[in-house]
Amino acid sequence: MAETSDHRWVPTPLLGGSLALHAIAFASVIVRPRLWPWALGAVVANHALLTAAGLWPRSTLLGPNVTRLPADRRSGRVAITVDDGPDPEVTPAVLDLLDHHHARATFFCIGERVAAYPALARSIRARGHAIENHSYRHRHNFSLLGPHALSDEISQAQDAIAKVTGEPPTLFRAPAGLRNPFLEPVLRRCGLSLVSWTRRGFDTVSRDPAKVQARLTNNLAAGDILLLHDGHAARTTDGTPIVLAVLPKLLEALAAAGLAPVTLRQVLS
Repeated sequence: MAETSDHRWVPTPLLGGSLALHAIAFASVIVRPRLWPWALGAVVANHALLTAAGLWPRSTLLGPNVTRLPADRRSGRVAITVDDGPDPEVTPAVLDLLDHHHARATFFCIGERVAAYPALARSIRARGHAIENHSYRHRHNFSLLGPHALSDEISQAQDAIAKVTGEPPTLFRAPAGLRNPFLEPVLRRCGLSLVSWTRRGFDTVSRDPAKVQARLTNNLAAGDILLLHDGHAARTTDGTPIVLAVLPKLLEALAAAGLAPVTLRQVLS
């Protein structure tokens, strides 16, 4: 995949300070070896802070991270995002529900699933929704990968999605929202922006539609980015994917509040 050349990476204050701290710690040990316990302690504490920042999906400490729609474009708008698909059983029903309510959504798709179900991915786009990058394999150890492995995961997904839909993604969401300091430079080279969410329903683990619905709608406001899943969806006691149990009432609640679900591209481009 051709990488863009006009997306220069600029370290955040935390990352810039971390680089400086490592240099100072190394220099202090060279000049005064007896300072090594203090230097080591400072470096370990710094790594703990970096790890905590990576485990906080909505953090901006490691780089830019969209958690809400831009203030000047929020009026009456929210973004429904649907992760981990496309799924041949669940996604078509999600698309039908969105069509019924004249709603648009953003699907953060797994690259290998797009390659496996190309017709379904094309249907998502044909029905007015956006497909963005959610890595190629959705690896559970994604946040532990180094720069080369991260680049492979993201680039392969870019290629797979562009090949099937004819348009490369412009947005990226990390698996489970977890990441590390190597991610932002890779995203910059690929011309991608990181997006997380405002509120999530935990619909991959909760089997109670009412609880998922409450998490998504409590204090719901214009500009919110909502997270649901068509892939890896938990099931209700009768076997219904949670997203299919929650989405109709969620769309009704948005309409009652005068909020229009739009794609992220509509407001972030």
